[in-house]
Amino acid sequence: MTATEPDTTDIDEALIRDLLREQYPELADRPLKLGALGWDNQVWRLGDDLAVRLPWATESADALLLKEHTWLPALAPHLPLPVPVPQHLGEPSERFPRPWLITTWVPGEPADRAPVTRGAEAAVALAAFLTALHRPAPEGAPGGRDRGGPLADHAEGFALGLASATELGLIRDPDAVRRVWEDAVAAPEWTGPALWLHGDLHPANVLTTNGTFAGVIDFGDLCAGDPAYDLAAAWILLPDGAADRFHEAYRPTPDPATLRRARGCAVLRALAGLHIGHAGDHGRPGGKSTWGPPAHASLRRLVASPTGG
Repeated sequence: MTATEPDTTDIDEALIRDLLREQYPELADRPLKLGALGWDNQVWRLGDDLAVRLPWATESADALLLKEHTWLPALAPHLPLPVPVPQHLGEPSERFPRPWLITTWVPGEPADRAPVTRGAEAAVALAAFLTALHRPAPEGAPGGRDRGGPLADHAEGFALGLASATELGLIRDPDAVRRVWEDAVAAPEWTGPALWLHGDLHPANVLTTNGTFAGVIDFGDLCAGDPAYDLAAAWILLPDGAADRFHEAYRPTPDPATLRRARGCAVLRALAGLHIGHAGDHGRPGGKSTWGPPAHASLRRLVASPTGG
C-alpha cells in the first residue's frame, strides 16, 4: 500500500466494537456512531465524551496517531481551547493490524461548514490558543512532513498550484497572488527557536459554536518550526477585518518578516483549498466542496492587501 492508497480493511461499527471488547471492554457498550472521514483517519464518537480514531486512508496515518499519543497529552492542559486528548492506545491485532486511538470528543462544527461570524471574538480566541501553543519545543520534537521550514522549499508546489488553479479558472489575477508569494519568500527566514506548531490549521480542523471557535482537532501534523505556518490561520480561518485584531492579541507581537512569511503560508493553504473544493464540486475522490468558499475568501483578502493585514 502506498501513502495515498486507502486501507482495504472494512471499518464499521461491528469492527470497532470487537476491538473495544478485546482491548477496552469497559467501553464496548457505549453508543457508537461515525463522526467524520478525514484524510488519514476515520473518527467515531464513543458515548458523549470520547472518540475512536482509526487510520484508513493513508499509510502514514499510523505514525501520525502515534505522534499525537506521545506528545499531545503534555501540551493539551496548557491550551485554552478543547483538543482531542489521547486516552488509550489501541494495539494492532489480527482483527485490525494497525494502531488506533481513543481520545476525548471535542464538540462543535467544522469551520468549513459553520464559518466564524463573530470575528473579533474568534480572533482573540485563536490568538490565545496559538500564543499558548507556540512555545519552544524540546529536543527530539517531531519535524513537519512539509511544514515549519523555509518557505522557499515550497516554490515548486506554489508554481504548480497557481498554474493549475489559473487553468481551471479558479483565479482571476494570478499575478496578484504571485506578488504576495514573492514578497513572502523574500522575507528573512525564522531565526528563533523551533516552536510547537499545530501544522494543519485549515477550516475542517477548527470547530465552531455560536459563531466563534470552540476547539481544535487533528494534531497529526504537530511539529516544531517557524510559527508563520500557524499564523497563516488569521487569513484562512477569520472573516474580513479580523486579522489585525488577531495580530494585536497574539504574543509576542509578530515581527513584519514573520507576517510576510505567514501570508505566503496562507497562499499555499488557500491554493490547496481551491483544488480540494473544485474536486468536490466535480465529484472527484478526495474533493470537499465546502473547502472552496473559504479558500476563495482567503485569497481575496490576501490579494487585496499584498503586504499588510
